Amino acid sequence: MEVEVPECPVCLQSYDGEYAIPRVLSCGHTACESCLTHLPQKYPNTVRCPACTQLVKYPPQGPSGLPKNIDLLRLQPNSPKPHKQSRNDPLVPEEQLGYEFLPHLWSDEFYTCWKNRILPKESVLRKSGAEEEPFSGSFTEDESKSVSLVRVCALSRESDDSVFKFSYGARVMRCLNDMREEVRDELLLLLGACLKCRRICRIHGLWGDLEDGSLYIVSERLQKLNNFEDGLVGESNDGLCGFAMICMEICEGVIELNLKGVILGCLGLSCFKFDEFGHVCVDLNEVLVMGRACNGIIDAVLEENSVDRRRQHMLAFLTSLSKTEVFLSPEIFYELTGINPDCMQHSVGRGSDVWSLACVFVRLLIGRKFSEELMDYVHHGIPEGNDGNGLNCVDHYERWVAKIRSLLETKFGTDSVSLQKILCQCLNFDPASRPLVTDLWKCISELIIRPQFGSMSRLQGIVFDKAKKGHCLVLADLCTLTLPKENVGRNDKDELLGAKDCDGADFDHSGPIRADKEIVEGISEGNVKFKSIQGHMDCITGLAVGGGFLFSSSYDKSIQVWSLQDFSHVHTFKGHEHKVMALVYVDEEKPLCISGDSGGGVFLWKISIPLGQEPSKKWYEEKDWRYSGINCLTTAGNGYLYTGSGDKSIKAWSLKDSTLSCTMTGHKSAVSTLAACDGVLYSGSWDGMIRLWSLTDHSLLTVLGEDTPGKLNSVLSITSDNHMLIATFDNGSIKIWRNDVFLKSTQVHDGAIFAISMEGKWLFTGGWDKNVNVQVYGKFVILII
Repeated sequence: MEVEVPECPVCLQSYDGEYAIPRVLSCGHTACESCLTHLPQKYPNTVRCPACTQLVKYPPQGPSGLPKNIDLLRLQPNSPKPHKQSRNDPLVPEEQLGYEFLPHLWSDEFYTCWKNRILPKESVLRKSGAEEEPFSGSFTEDESKSVSLVRVCALSRESDDSVFKFSYGARVMRCLNDMREEVRDELLLLLGACLKCRRICRIHGLWGDLEDGSLYIVSERLQKLNNFEDGLVGESNDGLCGFAMICMEICEGVIELNLKGVILGCLGLSCFKFDEFGHVCVDLNEVLVMGRACNGIIDAVLEENSVDRRRQHMLAFLTSLSKTEVFLSPEIFYELTGINPDCMQHSVGRGSDVWSLACVFVRLLIGRKFSEELMDYVHHGIPEGNDGNGLNCVDHYERWVAKIRSLLETKFGTDSVSLQKILCQCLNFDPASRPLVTDLWKCISELIIRPQFGSMSRLQGIVFDKAKKGHCLVLADLCTLTLPKENVGRNDKDELLGAKDCDGADFDHSGPIRADKEIVEGISEGNVKFKSIQGHMDCITGLAVGGGFLFSSSYDKSIQVWSLQDFSHVHTFKGHEHKVMALVYVDEEKPLCISGDSGGGVFLWKISIPLGQEPSKKWYEEKDWRYSGINCLTTAGNGYLYTGSGDKSIKAWSLKDSTLSCTMTGHKSAVSTLAACDGVLYSGSWDGMIRLWSLTDHSLLTVLGEDTPGKLNSVLSITSDNHMLIATFDNGSIKIWRNDVFLKSTQVHDGAIFAISMEGKWLFTGGWDKNVNVQVYGKFVILII
């Protein structure tokens, strides 16, 4: 029978005495010396075993200081096989060592999608003043960079009696999560439309203004185009090159949007801006505001019951569009009003933008005369009779197009005939008969570029997918919202984005929210009840849960036992002569409640029915003049009880015979907290240090905090799992290590943090400021709620 040759678990090379020397780690596993050399040392003088991932001691001189596994070398065949070069990289790439945590309020995919689109709370400074949208503002760090702000919706308000408070990031994320999926998809399409586009004003992201309670789209604010009252082109065609450059770049912006599935639906001169280099860009915030204005007026018109009054309002609406030079194609108009004339056979599409572009370009060519002719058409074409269930305006429309053609001929004569022809074609009533935007761009480009060089254009070869109709912004839900100008966050009449409650009814997005109903699954369903239970005569120092009971310890020297079914009082453990400082529940061989007091007493209480009056075991630590009692307790499932004391030591006690197994020293002040996880015992002290001890032999692995400059704050509590280590301090801050790497230090309380706990993806902290903070922790951030 052939014996399997031992090999390194990292590089999978057979061990030998020259190239792959087997070295034994303190956990008992073996790896070759070359691979151990390249294992990441994230904590000082420690490594993670590549076989069991346990944190083990690593000698300062490297793997050569570890014992050689001679027994494995004896198993090697006499004729060594050619050795392949061992891998120099770690077993798992460092960037793949992460552990993904999923928040309960929203999915991991949702969080990943939106987290980088939310601007920081203090990043934007909105300028004061009663102005209309888009509002003006600037970046806090650089006030010279102007931005425009357009409301999306109202942020949810918190109730005054809520136990937990949502942070800025959580409120914005909650607001997005509560939107209807259709609205959220529109917003995502709008935010992504400007990415890698040269002719679109950059959208920086979403920003929540906590003062007025609104969520805004933040876009760069550029210089407006001139009105060009008499047109951009003079009588001798001077300015035609400038017209061509502007219109080509406008076309390019619309083409970029159409290719990404965005159809604007309406356009005006205010929708286009000059950047710092003189190039023209499409401002999506302006289009959004323009579309909302159109929808708002149409809604008011449709509310009228009288046909005559409705026609009057419709006439006033179209007149307003003409005066403000907002160009809305016929099919968009019919879609907004719900009119379905027999003469209109084609739906909204990219041709709708072609019509609006043609109006903008004719306006730039001949000036205000175009708007006057449009207004004249409105007054003489709309009031006449109707055809079927739609307005019969085709004849008047054709006469209006003829007038525009006449104005262009008067302006240019026999010059630029192709431009005049394509602009009139773009104004065709039938959307299907209008040319493409690319054709319009090509015709305009020939004013300044010779046709033989047209093949060199970067737009050459662009083909629109006819199967994709695109998403019209003016008809989208983002434009049908009617947001009030007053304070959105505090007005009960705020427009909502269709958030739904558990019954499917409209959820009042501007109304108060209860953060304490969203913390865990039961709370999010609204099934959690709060109950206050009283029984102690002094400060409560610890809580433990197990065996169907809740145990609480106190300065009153007692441990109270409560039923988890109805939280009724079940029993009282008495016997301590000093304040009970710590409590832990153990369920190994027999269920036990273990308590430690300020006099050094350790009491073991059996958890069996009926509950006894006396402890099953008790003992006392030795005292000296430095002693101030037991501060903390923990167990690790290895048969030991660990106590942290005022004499700066950690002691390991055998739960079988209550004997002291060993004493771990090194802290320079009282040990305040203990935690055990994954073969490591963590101890925190008032000296500001966190020491890591091996649970195998109780030897010191490493010390965290020794290299921190300046004054150290006392460590008050620690929590840990397989990937995270989090410590709290007396200054209200927490420090976070992830996969043995220090991530960040952040302030979460005003004052000392005495308690910390991790449950799933949630981190709970309680402090001197009488607040409980609930935090969702993800790959690189902690989101404070």
